[in-house]
Amino acid sequence: MNMGTVTAVLTAVFTALQWVSGALPRLLPQRITIQPRHTYQTFEGWGTSACWWPQMIEDEAMTEEIARALFSDEGLNLDIYRYNVGGGENDNPASRIWERARRTESFYVYNPLTEQYEYDFTRDANARRMLDRAIEQGAKEVILFCNSPHFSITRSGQASGGLEEGVSNLPPENYQAFVDYLLTIADWFVVQGYPLSGISPINEPQWGWGGGWVGQEGCHYTPEETVALLELFAVTMRERDVPYRLIGPESGDMSDAHTAYTDAFWGSVILNEACDTFAGHSYWMDNDIVKKWLSGRRFARLYPDKKFDMSEWCELPHKIDAETIDSGLYMANIIVQDLTLLNAVAWQSWTAVNGDGVLDIQNGQLHTWNRYWAYKQFSAFIQPGAQRVKVRDSFRLGSELACVAFTREGETVLVLVNNGQQDRAIRLGGCYSSMKMYVTDAESNCELNYDGAFATARTLPARSISTFVLGSNS
Repeated sequence: MNMGTVTAVLTAVFTALQWVSGALPRLLPQRITIQPRHTYQTFEGWGTSACWWPQMIEDEAMTEEIARALFSDEGLNLDIYRYNVGGGENDNPASRIWERARRTESFYVYNPLTEQYEYDFTRDANARRMLDRAIEQGAKEVILFCNSPHFSITRSGQASGGLEEGVSNLPPENYQAFVDYLLTIADWFVVQGYPLSGISPINEPQWGWGGGWVGQEGCHYTPEETVALLELFAVTMRERDVPYRLIGPESGDMSDAHTAYTDAFWGSVILNEACDTFAGHSYWMDNDIVKKWLSGRRFARLYPDKKFDMSEWCELPHKIDAETIDSGLYMANIIVQDLTLLNAVAWQSWTAVNGDGVLDIQNGQLHTWNRYWAYKQFSAFIQPGAQRVKVRDSFRLGSELACVAFTREGETVLVLVNNGQQDRAIRLGGCYSSMKMYVTDAESNCELNYDGAFATARTLPARSISTFVLGSNS
């Protein structure tokens, strides 16, 4: 039986069980029991990508406000800042990218006096200023990521992909030049004192990138090309004894259709030794519980000693009104699915500031989308080092709740997403000393709903996200 048939059968079974479970007496409280002895992955951090919005922000006060909203204790309390090392399309007179925001300014620029490309780290000033403010506000680690190599070393002379879609834009003879270019930039960040934790040279290698579509910087690689390039990075980084790790391959789809990239990555002896984590993006499986479950199970079965980092997600295509709780619920469900079905050790959103991000700038003012508050229900409370534990829901497959829980240093954080149209009475199991409850729904934005002694009986508002912070008795 092939994977497609297995998926179809499991989907049918899942749907049937949901229908049967739907007959449960909904007036009864739904029992939620945390089982702390049944543990899963240890969480490493929340983050977001700085692409392509920071380069467009000139105002210092706006920069400060955004950094505070994303990285401070009062804001999202994010840990990871993903800095885009652009391919330099804004410096490229032959650029075909039509949107200014997606044409990046590079540290690597042509000097007409020497007739050579040279490094100039005074450039990309707006993006660097945002990075500085993010660290001041609490960002704990920086990851440098590339959507494409610098345009000067590509086949097409552009960073927007090859002239022919589906053909790698980086010739093998320029692999080492790309390695040296990115490591030079990374080493500069280290010398400046930035908390650089990793570099990610490749982005979504399976997509075609280029041809007639040049909406952004990008570069296609086959699984074999992906491994060859990343192996060269790994070997060179080991020779140089760099203090940051190699991250990859930022797979654009973790479904069974793209397992060739996962298998090729871990099939490399060099990458197996250099890396303990596979970075992928949680696109194209939104709310497909069976597909995500199968993907997570396959990864855990084949690579039990490796970890999965969910390094990028936003709503694609963007159809839900970002002002409404519908948008927040959609994102919250994806986070729960990625943490529980894919066992993600980290979770990072795509662009933080724009229409599909969590914030936006409208008429010169910072605007908060509902997704911001949904994200905060997780990021403000679940800290790095927390370990995921099992949650038992008495309604199981018939439940309209999505559940995830983590424990750390005597504190348990439980997030419950009520997707139902009605309030839901619940009964929490366990013995705890204290409880705080924070709620985001159509009326509330991550507001404190309860603060006191542990109470087993609570009510979840309809279409809401509730976070319980439970203190231990011990």
